[in-house]
Amino acid sequence: MALKITQKILNAILTHGQRELPNEACGYLASQDGVICRHFELTNKDAAPDHFTMDPAEQFAAIRQMRADGLQVAAVYHTHPETPARPSEEDVRLAHDPGLVYVIVSLVPGVDPIRAFKIDQGTVVKLPLEVLA
Repeated sequence: MALKITQKILNAILTHGQRELPNEACGYLASQDGVICRHFELTNKDAAPDHFTMDPAEQFAAIRQMRADGLQVAAVYHTHPETPARPSEEDVRLAHDPGLVYVIVSLVPGVDPIRAFKIDQGTVVKLPLEVLA
């Protein structure tokens, strides 16, 4: 199962990450008909370069908006300002929803900027990524 995402959304996530430097950025990705078509930028309450905690009020508001717009919650995303796009030990430990895709975006120049993973009870599986026009 490939994660399908539009280039527009990918660009928006990268812009969000750059804007939040030196800290990690985080948010939700919503899909329609199996394609990521919208992103929801959330506040990293930790304001840290190596950790994020989403604001619960913003999480609930984003979920409500997705449902109102007929979209599905497809993924959680966050950036890694100084490391590659792979789950850290903490990312794996805190991945509590095996139904979600975890998207990690690296802001390090010269590395693969975005990768998607399924994480279930410590088992990490990289998903293919399909970027659409």
